[in-house]
Formats: sequence, structure tokens, C-alpha cells
Amino acid sequence: MSKVTGCHLETVRYYEKTGMMPDPRRSKTGYRLYDETHVSRLRFILRARELGFSIEDIRGLLTLIDGQLQTCSEVKQRTESHLADVRTKIDDLKRIEQVLAETAAQCSGKDVPECPVLEALFHV
Repeated sequence: MSKVTGCHLETVRYYEKTGMMPDPRRSKTGYRLYDETHVSRLRFILRARELGFSIEDIRGLLTLIDGQLQTCSEVKQRTESHLADVRTKIDDLKRIEQVLAETAAQCSGKDVPECPVLEALFHV
């Protein structure tokens, strides 16, 4: 399954250990036997992670799915909450970018002991 999904083996084992992935059947020699349900679920988890959902957010979505309790309304509410968090982070990153750009522009980049970047870091 690791090869099929591109997911690192230890990550797959972590998802199994935390209950996000159901335990696979085992062969007589003890090897894990994954089916398409496992692959589909792992792809769901990986895509949710790519979109920035936390492990707890994903666990919540999986709980809705597993209990067949999901409604578009519930999923939308969770997604909009996550979207608000993402937008806040983007705003924070834009502020950080502006401060870093302004500070870097003040730096001569010469081999001198005075450095506006270091000075800015010492002052809040």
C-alpha cells in the first residue's frame, strides 16, 4: 500500500496504530493484506493532510463517515472552520513577509558588524 499511495510505511503504521486506518487482514505468515478500502481511506487521509486538516479534524471527519452520520451541512461547517484558520494563517504569513522584506531591504549585506536584521530581532 505504501508503494501504491506514496505514503511512507511508518506513516501507514501510525494511522493504523491511532485507529484512523482499520486493521488489515493478515496472511498466514503475518503480512498485512490491504484491500481497496484501505487504499481509499489512506488516500482520503493523505489528501486531507495536504489541505491542512489536522489529525483531529480528519479523525472527526472519519468518525462521521464511519458512523454514517455525515451530512453535507456538518462537513461544510468543519471545512469552513478550517478555511477560517487557513485564512488567518495566510494573513499572518503576509505580515511576516512584509516585515522580513522591509528588514532585509535595510540590510547592506556587507561584511560589517552592524546588521539591521539582527537589530530588528532584538527589538519588538
